Order: sequence, then structure tokens, then C-alpha cells
Amino acid sequence: MEKRILEYLANLEREKDIEILFAVESGSRAWDFASPDSDYDIRFVYKHKREWYLNLWEQKDTIQFMTDDDLDGSGWDIRKALQLLSKSNASFLGWLFSSVVYRADEVFLQDIKELASSNFNPVSGFYHYHSMNKGFEEKLGTSEMTIKSFFYAIRTALCANWIVKNKTIPPVLLREMYSLLEEKYQKKLDDLILLKSKNIEKSTLNIDNDLINLVKNIVEENNEMKNSLLNTKPNKEDFNRFFIKNV
Repeated sequence: MEKRILEYLANLEREKDIEILFAVESGSRAWDFASPDSDYDIRFVYKHKREWYLNLWEQKDTIQFMTDDDLDGSGWDIRKALQLLSKSNASFLGWLFSSVVYRADEVFLQDIKELASSNFNPVSGFYHYHSMNKGFEEKLGTSEMTIKSFFYAIRTALCANWIVKNKTIPPVLLREMYSLLEEKYQKKLDDLILLKSKNIEKSTLNIDNDLINLVKNIVEENNEMKNSLLNTKPNKEDFNRFFIKNV
């Protein structure tokens, strides 16, 4: 599938007259708890030739595609990407630090990661995950809970917990946040990840009550600690310089 993805991206560059700066996997495949029927969620940042940015009129700054062989693609122009990054957009941070990189300008990717880390706003990141978690948490222990919704619940809870405790961008890989958990929960989650890898996304499997209560306890802790976060502002000149350098 990787070969197919790389071919598609190369064709896209030619058709749109753009340069893709990096392309990664997002979603469960990047988080390392994919199911057999998980889509390939391809996310990328691209740039046009410099003249494109001198246009007086607003132009389309996103590219999206969906193919018959489960390639779900979404890309942002570099200007849009940097504007969102200046707000510590959690979705984009997930792209930047994805564990699955299909292709990249390595210097660009490293530099933009450093820009993201030095301008990260813990408040913005925390409330993204904390508010997203609410919908998943409400399904815990109910007939609506699928193995997919459980993993979304545990991941969003842990991401928010990581931010409130470390004040840094949370890891993309679920296992890299295991340091927040007791060892007994780590083993149970590993067993569940293995089970998910063999069952479709909408499977309603029996999930250990200890894990369901674990998520609820993490959310409660997040609620108790959220006021300790400080709201920080980005250095806009850092972003301006980065943009000018790369277009």
C-alpha cells in the first residue's frame, strides 16, 4: 500500500503543480492500534510556487481526496498549516509527530517540529483533547461502546493528562504515554490492542471494567488539574520567518 500512496502523491504534485513537503499517516494506524478495516488517513503539507502567494484574491488552500482503495487524503497549504500551528492546532500537531512518515523534506520537517514545540500552548492542546473526550466517555460501558470508541476515549484522556502533567505536546503513539499508567493497565491495553488488530472497527467486544474505570479516573484527574495550565502566546515573528524561508 505504501507504494500506491507514494505514486498517488507524486501524481498529485504533477496535477496540482505543488511540492509536498511531508506526507504522513494519521488516525489509528499512526497511533498503533489499527483494525483490519482501518482506512489509510494520509495527511500532508504542500506549497505552491512563490508567485501563487502574491495573488490579490483568496485562493483554495486545501486538497482532499478519497479513492476506491481506502485512501483518505487531506492536505494543507503551508500558509494555512502555519496559521493553525500558531494556535497549537492539535490535529496538525498529530500530523507533525506521526509515527508513519511516507515522505518528507527532512530538514523542513525537523525545523517545523522545533517551531511547534517552542510555541506550544498547553491550554489549547488540553482543551482540544479534553472536550473531544466527552463524547467518547459518555459511551463507556454502554451498548454504544465499540472497541474503536474505547480507544478514542483512552487516547484523548491520556493526551489531555500528558499535557496537564508535562506541559508539552503529547506523543502520537499510545504506548509512549504508558508512563502515565500503572503496569497492570499497560498489559491490559496491550492485550486489547492485539484484539483490535483482529477485529473490525465497530466490534462490540467485552472490555475489562478496570480499563473503563481507568478512563473515567483519568478524566476526573484532568478536571481537577486543568486550572494549573498557563495560556501562552506564539511568537508570530518565528512563524513569519519560517514561512518566508520556505516559500
